[in-house]
Amino acid sequence: MRRAHILAASVALVGLSACHHETPSVEATSNACPRPEDAGPPQICLTPEQVNEAHIKVTPVGLEDVDDTILTSGRVTFADIKVSHVFSPVTGRLMGIKAQLGQHLHKGDPLAVIQSPDIGQFSSDYSKAVADLAAAERDYKREKELWEKHATSQKDFETAEDTFRKARAERDRAGQKAALLHSGNVDAVSQSFTLTAPVEGEVLVRNLSVGVEVQGQYSGGTSQELFTIGVLDEVWVIADVYELDVARVAVGSPADVKVVAYPDKIFKGKVDWVSGMLDPASRTAKVRCTFANPDRLLKPEMYATVSISVEARKELAIPKGSAIRLGERTLVYVQRGTTPDGRLRFESLPISIDEGEGGHWLPVSSGLAVGDQVVTAGTVLLSGMI
Repeated sequence: MRRAHILAASVALVGLSACHHETPSVEATSNACPRPEDAGPPQICLTPEQVNEAHIKVTPVGLEDVDDTILTSGRVTFADIKVSHVFSPVTGRLMGIKAQLGQHLHKGDPLAVIQSPDIGQFSSDYSKAVADLAAAERDYKREKELWEKHATSQKDFETAEDTFRKARAERDRAGQKAALLHSGNVDAVSQSFTLTAPVEGEVLVRNLSVGVEVQGQYSGGTSQELFTIGVLDEVWVIADVYELDVARVAVGSPADVKVVAYPDKIFKGKVDWVSGMLDPASRTAKVRCTFANPDRLLKPEMYATVSISVEARKELAIPKGSAIRLGERTLVYVQRGTTPDGRLRFESLPISIDEGEGGHWLPVSSGLAVGDQVVTAGTVLLSGMI
């Protein structure tokens, strides 16, 4: 019904307008604007009644608050400070899985049991390092006493001192390696190691199965992440902001996010970090936004549309919908006074605008001046009259 009314109004206006055809009708000619042939683009002249019937509205152009929103893309990620990625410190065979996907764990709860020869090796290395240190310390003390009594050479004393220091460093290294096992429960008899949760949270990811070989973090190979544990009550959205807009984004700026899974829902958060460098390939800076996620609707690796509120700037602008595109040109219609018989003159003007802005206003870089009377409603109907 609405479309029919619009078509009817369009037909009526076309009949009343000053359309320039090779064989114009008498009615069209009666509404044409009298102008010399070289006076510029053709104009449309309508009576005030015709303007009201077509719902044509005219608004003066002025300086408006534009570009108060930066629109970009982003990706949902874990809030790293609340998530732990768990690896095995030892190499061995997985004998059992204690934690299930989605299970809520407390810090120290068991995750998996690994049978590993590293347990005996770490313990043996530490015991050997302690014994070597004790022997080196005795030699050093003996050489020191002899050196003080001038009963040994400086070379022998320095050699004993160096051996003592190396043995102490080796003992510390072996002790630190053995201390890694303290993050879990060790059974020296069965050489089994129980991997435990380092933080409280939910088991979000599990990448293992019983019987597989697990590579230890400190065994020289490539270690695989076995569990991801954390909470999703808060997530991050990492957005890319172009170099031109980086200076306008500040920590604390409001940010809105929309995702494909929930097209009618807007998630509200804020910017909490802006990268200090640009990506050399994309010439963008990473911006991190924090969002409360109590219902866990935002899930890591979702793609998102991010709107960041920034300080607006004053520019000559027109409302969106005022301009139309014909071919490669962007046009607006401007009221140019009245005719002697009281009809309103409308003229099309080419303009240059920035169509990339996400707000209500379109900045105009050329073609208009402050105070110009621009048609903001009924533009499409006028475009069909010329």
